[in-house]
Amino acid sequence: MPAPHDSIITRANSLLAGGRVHDAIALATRAAQAGDPDALMQVAIWRLSGHPLPRDLPEARRLLRRAAEAGHADAALTEVALVGNGSGGAPDWPGALALLRSAARRDATAAAHLALVEAMALRPDGAPSTLLSGDRLSTSPDVTRFRQFCTPAECAHVASAAQHLLAPSAVVDPRTGRLTEHPVRTSDGGVFPPTREDLVLQAINRRIALATNTAVAQGEGLVVLRYRPGQQFRLHHDCLPGVRNQRIRTVLIYLTDEFTGGETQFPAASLTVRPQVGDAVLFTNTLSDGRPDPSATHAGLPVSTGTKWLATRWIRANPVDPWNAAQTAS
Repeated sequence: MPAPHDSIITRANSLLAGGRVHDAIALATRAAQAGDPDALMQVAIWRLSGHPLPRDLPEARRLLRRAAEAGHADAALTEVALVGNGSGGAPDWPGALALLRSAARRDATAAAHLALVEAMALRPDGAPSTLLSGDRLSTSPDVTRFRQFCTPAECAHVASAAQHLLAPSAVVDPRTGRLTEHPVRTSDGGVFPPTREDLVLQAINRRIALATNTAVAQGEGLVVLRYRPGQQFRLHHDCLPGVRNQRIRTVLIYLTDEFTGGETQFPAASLTVRPQVGDAVLFTNTLSDGRPDPSATHAGLPVSTGTKWLATRWIRANPVDPWNAAQTAS
C-alpha cells in the first residue's frame, strides 16, 4: 500500500539522506508541480539553501508564492521576509506589508507580527518616521546611548523569535577545523538568516540604520545572545583581523533587564553601562582612517543572577551580501 500523500516530504528527505539525490528531487518536484503546498515549500527551501538544488532566489520566491496561495503559513511568512529584505529581487516594504496583511487574515503568527509593525511609527518604506536622538556617553571611544530604542513588546518578540536559533557560542579550531568552545564569549547565540527576518526585525534594522547613519544593507544579520549566571563576553574588540569590509560600528539592544551583573564596560573611557530593557548602545569601532580604534575594546561583564538577552548588529563599511558567507567573512 503506498505511503500517505502527506509523507512525500518525509520520503524525499529519507531518499536524500540515503544518497539518492536524483530520486529525492524528482519525487518532491513532481509533487510541487502538482501543487502540493508542502512540496512547494520543500523545493523552495532547497533553492534557498543551495542543496541539493542550486541556489535560485527568484525561483524560491516563485515557489513560496504558490505555496502561500495554497495556504502554507510558513511559506507565506518566509515570502514576506524575502520580499521585504530584497532576497531574489529589489527590497519592497509596501509589497511585503501587503503580503503580511493577507497572511494575517489566516494565521495568528502573521497577525501578531502585523500588530507589532502597525504599532510602529514608520514611513512608507519601513524606515522610522522620526529622527532618533541619543545621549553621548563618551568621545573616546565614541559611545551613544538611545533610551527606549525598542519597546518592551518589540524586545520580547526579538528574544522569542531567536529561541530556536540559539546554540552555545563556538569558533572553528584552526588546527582541527572543528567547532570548539568560544574562548571569549560564553553565551548562547544565534543570527537571524534572511529567511527569518520578519517585518518587525526589518523595521528594527531600518531604525538601526537611521541611528548609525548607514544603509540597511551595511548591517550583518541581527545576532541575539543569551547570558545565564556566570556567562560573559570577555574583553574584546569588534573589528575583524585582515578584512576589507570592516565592522565600523556596533549596536547593542538590551532585550531584558531582569538580571544583575551583565553591564557593558569600556575600560578606556572608565565607562560602565547598566542595561535597561529597550535601550540601545551605539559605538564606533574604527578611527577616521579606518583602522581599529583601540579604545573601543569592551566587555560584557558576567551575569550574576537572572538571564540577560541582548541583540547585536555589526555595521560594515560597505554593504554585505547575507547569502554569501565568504563575503561576510571578508
